[in-house]
Amino acid sequence: MSFFNRVRNHLGAIGAALLPISATVSAAQPQPAPMTVASVPSLQPTRVFTKPSDAELKKRLTKLQYEVTQHAETEVPFTGEYWNNHAVGIYVDVVSGEPLFSSLDKFESGTGWPSFTRPLVPANIATAGDKTLGMDRTEVRSKLANSHLGHVFDDGPKPTGLRYCMNSASLKFIPADKLESAGYGEFAKLFANLKK
Repeated sequence: MSFFNRVRNHLGAIGAALLPISATVSAAQPQPAPMTVASVPSLQPTRVFTKPSDAELKKRLTKLQYEVTQHAETEVPFTGEYWNNHAVGIYVDVVSGEPLFSSLDKFESGTGWPSFTRPLVPANIATAGDKTLGMDRTEVRSKLANSHLGHVFDDGPKPTGLRYCMNSASLKFIPADKLESAGYGEFAKLFANLKK
């Protein structure tokens, strides 16, 4: 596959069109101020999250989920389950269940992947330089399970100016009205004032 087709498959038609103007977030760049979770200590997760064995992951995950999370593949844009999801709730790591992002920080990026301005629990996110596809980017992984989630770019909206561009295949959505029963009750108060 040609370099252009690899980039196009990875970024999608819109992302490829924006490639020349897309800037990279430096690993040394200061991270955005922690969001609501950090400002309300009672919202810190109380569950213990673990990464299942590779054999268990192969049984539990779809082929796409496994390839994306374990081998840093990328789903085709506009095909993932959550790129156009407008429901309220949180997104967790499909592998470990670590809480990662909130619908309160999700925005329409036009890229075909779910995009967020910041993580729900910054401590659950790890970043690293990524020079694949001939580009200098910042990869985003879950801290505990080390699942590949996507990349972060500095072309997002205010307040952070960041775009966490994630693969739906790396995520599991927990609706706000199911947070308590799913074991994420500490996050329910984030959505308490929203109309259902």
